[in-house]
Amino acid sequence: MSQDNCIFCKIASGQLPSTKIYEDDEFVAFNDINPAAPVHVLVVPCKHIETLSHCTESDSPLLGRMVGLVGCLAKDLGVSYTGGDTGFRTVINTGPGGGQEVYHIHAHLWPASARGAEWGNAAIFIGILLSNEMLGEQNQ
Repeated sequence: MSQDNCIFCKIASGQLPSTKIYEDDEFVAFNDINPAAPVHVLVVPCKHIETLSHCTESDSPLLGRMVGLVGCLAKDLGVSYTGGDTGFRTVINTGPGGGQEVYHIHAHLWPASARGAEWGNAAIFIGILLSNEMLGEQNQ
């Protein structure tokens, strides 16, 4: 997908509306339009990178700051780890087998206790099954 047609680029630049909960020069975070949990936030870098597989070593500092921002937002949203059974899920879907729907890297953030936790586990399992199936086809 080109940057010109990217929905997340348009949200980050303000061309499309969203329910933003955070914004700076590098990132925008907003509520997912189709939430899997009561708290379901997408953390999106303003820099257009299609997938995690498209990242280079030069993107490492950006990715580190994105993960750090996820932790700060989890605390601000009241879903951070505070002991016991508390906590949150962070998922970066990559490619069609990994469940990626918008080809602009982004992290999902939702409470581990929410329905989204099970969905995340299912998506990871499905991604592994699809990857194994594709590898099997290549080895035949």
